[in-house]
Amino acid sequence: MKVRPLADKVIIKRLEAEEKTKGGLYLPDNAKEKPQRGTIIAVGDGKLLDDGTRAAFQVKKGDVVLFSTYGGTEIKVDGENYLVMEESDILAVIG
Repeated sequence: MKVRPLADKVIIKRLEAEEKTKGGLYLPDNAKEKPQRGTIIAVGDGKLLDDGTRAAFQVKKGDVVLFSTYGGTEIKVDGENYLVMEESDILAVIG
């Protein structure tokens, strides 16, 4: 990947949408909701604090996370879609 996040930003690869419902019905592409889960691909250096140090991240590369529905900015790099968002938009680490 040629993109490196800055400060307290992270880059997330969104997990694939569910193909079928719990009841076994297959969903067409236009009925699938965008998943709110993804894998962290890269993290920045951390938020710059008032004393000049950087805050440590609570997440790391490879973590599967749950994030807010409208959080982040979608980007496309080398034909792949990613989300760039602040660490504060991440709601939880899964697993």
